[in-house]
Amino acid sequence: MEPEEFDSDVLRQFVVAFKKGKLKPIVKSQPVPKNNKGPVKVVVGKTFDTIVMDPKNDVLIEFYAPWCGHCKKLEPVYNELGKKYKNEKNLIIAKMDATANDVTNDHYKVEGFPTIYFAPKDKKNNPIKFEGGDRDLEHLSKFVEEHATKLSRTKEEL
Repeated sequence: MEPEEFDSDVLRQFVVAFKKGKLKPIVKSQPVPKNNKGPVKVVVGKTFDTIVMDPKNDVLIEFYAPWCGHCKKLEPVYNELGKKYKNEKNLIIAKMDATANDVTNDHYKVEGFPTIYFAPKDKKNNPIKFEGGDRDLEHLSKFVEEHATKLSRTKEEL
């Protein structure tokens, strides 16, 4: 509730609208990027549901903070990862500044930076957290390939 003037009538109208389910939550969000065609998609509060929660695509999402040293170190590796998978139709490599945007789904807990989740297309409310591996191209690629529901490349290298 962000009223210009606050009195009992404004509060009453707010409560009535809330009970009727007519209120929209205020979501902290940076502006939606005009050009989001790079190998790593930029997600903001207003686009979290349409990009990360899209049931047509697997999504690897990094939640970062611009001031975080580990995040800055990861950035070139993460961009390489995006380039590696840029031609995959059903896989999106994405990132979100978690200090400037609300994460609109409670299944994506961000308690430190960077936090990386893989959201399979058929299990959006059950994301897989990247833990315990080095944040290098090899380990991130292995994580993606282990959890991806459909990659166009075959795994014949075994």
